[in-house]
Amino acid sequence: MDWQKTAALGVVAVTAAVFLRAKLRRRKFSFEHDTHCGCAVTGDANAKTSIVFSARKGERAKITIKNN
Repeated sequence: MDWQKTAALGVVAVTAAVFLRAKLRRRKFSFEHDTHCGCAVTGDANAKTSIVFSARKGERAKITIKNN
């Protein structure tokens, strides 16, 4: 094998090792992601909001947030 094939195989091996390590590594505990607590709504819990997207051909899209 010439040096270019060796270098290419080295790059592939390092990339595979990085992906394998990321797959097998334990995740750090995150309170927000691992439990349903910690993601409380700020403000009034009964307040509802809606997002309206509107766009027409040739015009810029509009995003409107309405508090109901």
